Amino acid sequence: MPSLLNPSRPPVFCPGCSHERSLHALDKAFQRLHRQPHEVVIVSDIGCSGLFDVFFATHAFHGLHGRALTYATGIKLAQPHATVVAVMGDGGVGIGGAHVLAACRRNLDLTLLVLNNFNFGMTGGQASCTTPQDAHTGSAFLNTLETPLDVCRTVAAAGAPFVVRRSVYSQDLVEKLLEALRYPGFAVVDIWGLCPGRYLKANPISPKDMDGMVARAGVWDGVVAGNERREYGSAYAEHRGHAPFVEDWKGIEAQGRANLVGRHGTLFLGAAGERVLSAGNLWAMAAVRAGLHVTQKSDYNITVMRGPSIAEVLLSSDPIDYPGIEEPDAVVVLAREGVERMAQIWNRLSERTLVIQAADVPVPKHAGRTLMVDFKALDIARKNRAMASLGMLARWTGIFSIEDLVQAAAATLAPSQRDGALQLLRQGAAVPGPGSPRK
Repeated sequence: MPSLLNPSRPPVFCPGCSHERSLHALDKAFQRLHRQPHEVVIVSDIGCSGLFDVFFATHAFHGLHGRALTYATGIKLAQPHATVVAVMGDGGVGIGGAHVLAACRRNLDLTLLVLNNFNFGMTGGQASCTTPQDAHTGSAFLNTLETPLDVCRTVAAAGAPFVVRRSVYSQDLVEKLLEALRYPGFAVVDIWGLCPGRYLKANPISPKDMDGMVARAGVWDGVVAGNERREYGSAYAEHRGHAPFVEDWKGIEAQGRANLVGRHGTLFLGAAGERVLSAGNLWAMAAVRAGLHVTQKSDYNITVMRGPSIAEVLLSSDPIDYPGIEEPDAVVVLAREGVERMAQIWNRLSERTLVIQAADVPVPKHAGRTLMVDFKALDIARKNRAMASLGMLARWTGIFSIEDLVQAAAATLAPSQRDGALQLLRQGAAVPGPGSPRK
């Protein structure tokens, strides 16, 4: 079998980096496994180990630090016949430790390579969860206060059925990688190597020293007695049933008609408890039912019950490749918290921007045309302002009719919310329209 390495992106690591030896060892294992490039998925995260996905000419996924196994899990369940390999450094193992433990308990047919060089080499040589206590690192004395994590003992205790520990210089590394790839369950290969860019400068270690360190820590050879059990993917398929996965490529069938060519971005600026996100979601669902493409972004404090609540809804007659709203077409102003959170938008408004503004909420000067709404005079409570504003949006943007919006609400809202929402939508639609641009 030919190499699976990417001919257009030759490996580039620091001179003497052990990751390059691991890369070529994995490639040799793929060749002996007789895998084609389209049958393999490399999943990586952040750090020097995260370069693996571009150096192989296979499918690849590059994600957040420590989360490689979460992506690999989804990929393997969706594509059970693929050979899925997650590559992480010791930094990623420490950051994503809970995901590692979950993978051990689950026993899905994945292979995890831990490229273990005892430090965060990419960010300055700080101590990681596996740094020896006698090492010198960029974290000063901190590693002397913590017991280093033994990856193999940890994953075995968590239930991993196949565990290997080897030095990157071991003669049988390719063979052990091949065994891990063939194992029908979760396999972990802890590969100890050297970081010449950071770690070796303060901790001189030779390849022979590394072999000795592995021997003292304990060589792990593969199957862990007592941990072998049913592979998760096959058990999952049995419970789910063997019906083939059918992709719903048709999406949602349009129930109405939209009067929009191009893009229309709406910002809802409110506060916690005003049902801003629910209103944004209903506006988006009405657009979907009218045959438009839609994205919705939400922003609110982690405290949930206080602070700003913002929904950004982008509607488009064409597929959306970028969900950002650079110049809003409509802004719904419901509370001071939302206005302060989005203080940067006001100088972007033009005369074509519709601003639906609660009369008791001041806003900075802008060029938009304002519909000033006295919600108190209309006897509309704060928690109902966002829903009522949708009726105003439907009437004064003309993208779809108030009846289309009402039907979307009737189809998507819970029965307990439906009657009140429909009344608010019609009440909002009856509000007179905006005057001249605000000075």
